[in-house]
Amino acid sequence: MVVSMTIAFAIRPADAIAPQVFRALRSAIVTLQLKPGQALSETEIAQRFRVSRQPVREAFIKLAEAGLIEVRPQRGTFVVPITAREVLNARFIREAIEVAVVGELAERTTPAIVDALRRLIEEQRRAARNDDWPTFLASDEAFHRMLAESAGHAHAWRVLESIKAQMDRVRYLSFSGASPFPLLIRQHAAIVEAVSRGKRGAAEAAMRQHLREILTALPAIAAEHPELFEAPESIDAEQPQAAVGRT
Repeated sequence: MVVSMTIAFAIRPADAIAPQVFRALRSAIVTLQLKPGQALSETEIAQRFRVSRQPVREAFIKLAEAGLIEVRPQRGTFVVPITAREVLNARFIREAIEVAVVGELAERTTPAIVDALRRLIEEQRRAARNDDWPTFLASDEAFHRMLAESAGHAHAWRVLESIKAQMDRVRYLSFSGASPFPLLIRQHAAIVEAVSRGKRGAAEAAMRQHLREILTALPAIAAEHPELFEAPESIDAEQPQAAVGRT
C-alpha cells in the first residue's frame, strides 16, 4: 500500500502540483520505497499529499511514459519490474549524450564550473561517509546535470531524465556493493580533472568508463534481487546492445 511510503516531501501550493507529485513518486520508485508489483491508488496518494486526484492522475501518466508504472484494466495501477533491456538501452543513449557533453565542456570550461563540480564531489564524499544512499543519488544526479547545463545542453539532460528511470533504480541498488561509493567518486573526480585541464579525449574516456560501470554491476544486482526484475530475462554485459558503444 502507498501508505508505507516514507519519502519526506511537502507540496508547495504556489507551484504546479502534478510535477511535484511526479517527482516524489519517481524518487520513491527509484529508491525502492515503492517496489515492483506494488499497487498505487490515486485516492490514497491524493490523500497523502493533500491534493485532488487530478494532479495525481497527471503524475501517473508521466510515470507510465517513463516506464515506471503500468495500468492493468480492471485490476489497478502497479509499479513495473526493472527490465534489463531498458536499462541497457538507456545506458547506451546516456553514454552517447554525456560523452559528447563532457568533450564540449572540456574545451570551454571555467574555474567557476570546475569549483562547483568539485563541491558536488565533496557532497558525495559526505554522503558516502554517512552511508546515505538517497543523498548520494541526488548529488550524483546534480553532478551530471551540472555537466550538461554548463556545456549548454540543458535540454539534452531533460531528454535523459525522461528515459533513464529504469537505469536509476539499478544505480541505487548498486550502491550496496556492486558499484561502491569510493569507486564512483574516483570516477567523478577523474572526469572533473580532465575537464579542468581542457583534455577533451581524457574527459570523454573518463565519462565512458564511468557510464559502463553498470554493465559490470547489472548481472550481479539482478542475481541478488531477482524479485525486482522482469523474469525470465538473460542479463549479459557483453550482449550486442551493450557492446555497440565499444566500437
